[in-house]
Amino acid sequence: MDVVIPRRTRRTHSEAFKQSVISACIEPGVSVAGVALANGLNAKQVRRWMRERGVKPPSCRRSEAVAVSTAAPASFVPVMLSPAVAPVIRLEVQRGAARVNLEWPAEAAGACGAWLREWLA
Repeated sequence: MDVVIPRRTRRTHSEAFKQSVISACIEPGVSVAGVALANGLNAKQVRRWMRERGVKPPSCRRSEAVAVSTAAPASFVPVMLSPAVAPVIRLEVQRGAARVNLEWPAEAAGACGAWLREWLA
């Protein structure tokens, strides 16, 4: 019996392919890892291609944008809140021919339970 061990071959990519991957990576809102996965590549390989060609990775570009945006002073923005509505327990109970629609304040849930047990007994 002969055992054949397959040899891994190194993949080579054309310069045009590398440039198209890099140009896809520098689009705003695109992640290098996402582009790499979509093309069957490792993200580290794509970042190396970018570094070799002098293209800044998106993380560096993003930090510059954050530095500019944080330079503006923050100001207080008041928010109008609607008045809080007290929670209510709503029940519809039918026993025989009698049907009861009930609204009970949630703060008195224990009293609602006691009334309901008494009514159903």
